[in-house]
Amino acid sequence: MNFTGIIIGSAVFLMIGIFHPIVIKAEYYWGTGCWPVFAIVGLAAIVGSLFVESVIVSVLLGAFAFSSFWSIHELFEQKKRVERGWFPRNPNRK
Repeated sequence: MNFTGIIIGSAVFLMIGIFHPIVIKAEYYWGTGCWPVFAIVGLAAIVGSLFVESVIVSVLLGAFAFSSFWSIHELFEQKKRVERGWFPRNPNRK
């Protein structure tokens, strides 16, 4: 039996689920100006993915990288959702 697909699939599912609240909190506390952090983390994960010997770890780092890149898009979408009133605006941030 080969559990590689199940391991990767469940880990990617968890990553997506974890990035969702991270994006919401990041937009709430720092706004869209924190997008470079997601880009740097994504680039670091890509570099790590290139140098890791394990196929599973390499794939997971790649998935993590592109989840970070997708979070940049979601960060700006979250800003729109806040403007529409779907999520609370941080009163302490201008």
